[in-house]
Amino acid sequence: MRLDLVRVDVGHADGRASAPVAGPGVARVGPVEVTVEPAADGSRVVWAAANRGDAPVDVRSVRLVFRLEGAGGPVRMFRNGYQSWSPSGVAILGVDVDPSLAGPVPRLVRSTHHADEEPARPGELRSEQVTVLADDGRERLLVGFEGGRLHDGTLRLHSGEGGIELAAEAFLGGARLAAGEQRALHPVATSAGPDHSLLLEAWAARYGEVEGARVDAHYQVGWCSWYHYFGYVTEGDLRDNLARAADWPFEVFQLDDGYQPTIGDWLGTNDKFGSDLDQLAGAIVAAGRRPGIWLAPFLARPDATVATSTPEWIARYRDGTKPLVGMWHPVWGGETLTLDTSNPEVQAYLEVVASDLVQAGFTYLKLDFTYAPAADGVYSDPAMTPAERVRAGFEAIRRGAGDDAFLLGCGAPLGAVVGVVDGMRIGADVAPWWHPEEGALGRGGYSAGEPATVNAWQNTLARSFMHRRLWLNDPDCLMLRLTDTRMGPDAVRAWAAAVGVSGGMALVSDDLALLDAEARALLDDVVELGRASDTAAIAGPPARCGDLLDAPVPGRLSASGAELVADPSVPTSELRRR
Repeated sequence: MRLDLVRVDVGHADGRASAPVAGPGVARVGPVEVTVEPAADGSRVVWAAANRGDAPVDVRSVRLVFRLEGAGGPVRMFRNGYQSWSPSGVAILGVDVDPSLAGPVPRLVRSTHHADEEPARPGELRSEQVTVLADDGRERLLVGFEGGRLHDGTLRLHSGEGGIELAAEAFLGGARLAAGEQRALHPVATSAGPDHSLLLEAWAARYGEVEGARVDAHYQVGWCSWYHYFGYVTEGDLRDNLARAADWPFEVFQLDDGYQPTIGDWLGTNDKFGSDLDQLAGAIVAAGRRPGIWLAPFLARPDATVATSTPEWIARYRDGTKPLVGMWHPVWGGETLTLDTSNPEVQAYLEVVASDLVQAGFTYLKLDFTYAPAADGVYSDPAMTPAERVRAGFEAIRRGAGDDAFLLGCGAPLGAVVGVVDGMRIGADVAPWWHPEEGALGRGGYSAGEPATVNAWQNTLARSFMHRRLWLNDPDCLMLRLTDTRMGPDAVRAWAAAVGVSGGMALVSDDLALLDAEARALLDDVVELGRASDTAAIAGPPARCGDLLDAPVPGRLSASGAELVADPSVPTSELRRR
């Protein structure tokens, strides 16, 4: 298979138009001029977009469109999801559909899982930042963007009357280009070879180099309150588990959602906690652990102080009439609003919040639901792309937290934050069940991004190549308990083996009072496996998913000294040690 560049497309407020291009040169599409400089061997395209008109223009996207030649048999596409929870895996062109077309879903769901919240074209498959294409032959073809801080990158595969086309889209989200302004776009790279793992690892290494990936933090082992107590956690729960953890190998002890007065007020505690944050962090430090805390920094409930005192800091829907909803959560009270991270005052506020949390003693910050300011809306700086808005918020938090803090991204657009975070959730939430619940199935094609341990499994294998190239992978928490759960022993052990072989972060999220010696032994085994895999990833290859392009939910993962072979539909698993 090979790709031949045939045209550029530009989408803006007046619609979408295209102009032919077959090599180095300039293509003019309305007021937008696109400069294209392909490498002589076709392995890389450097490009830029400029507004040559005499008035500002809002550009939604710019695309390089390639014709795919020489495909033999059905074309399979590795689809990398947009953010932490977004499903990732293989799809077949002409058979599978984009999840935006798999049934009616709210705009909020689409904006959560795609750079472009508009539905895909019928018959189109899309992947974010990188893809690998395969046919019946031996060669695989990778296409990926080299960077993500300036804009999101979407790969769109479509078959039409003219054959199969792949569009590499720089998604600017309606960013305003002033008259005469030129913007560099992230280069698009291609490579080919018989081994998809080698292609993806090399791409991730290059991406990490370009964006200054933070990959030097040591292997993380810890405890988190979420998956047993959820939002109902109390100070007593935290302190009881801290006391029971004396002989457990935890470095991090992280308080999750449920401590705050409301979403958006992060520096206080509610009536379930008699202590303030300084006192809670002090207790964790006194027990020899690193204090960690959860926040959703770009969201605020309407009753949060930040929303009531500075309503101008809230982004608005595109028509400007209402505040922009970034999440609807029944436990939080329903609609939760989106902060305008393009506003310098909001950035300064985020910097102070992060600084105050670190000063209180919390040097491990889990930053959740951070996709929110990427959604379409009205923001104070119309020149910023969605990726730039997300990154601006993260960079403000990094400035406030300092270089020594560990920042864990979650619900985060992956491409935009490489070089800012130390760790990244790379899959859906686990849960005390294996398959998605009945209600999640109503999300249609997005049910694979809903809380369920099999969904976390899928992305842990599919995104294993990112570990120690872009950040430390966070597969999500182990589920060790066999009471207060619908996970049976086989599922518990299968998930534990996947976390261990992946080399990613290993956090427990059970009430430690429910765990016996067998559970402790299982954790010790996970940590032993994980340290070996992680050490190998530092010096050489990360864990590899052998059947990434062959199974909708892969079941094979290998790393230093171990191979996991599983049937995730059941689940059953076998861990082979070499």
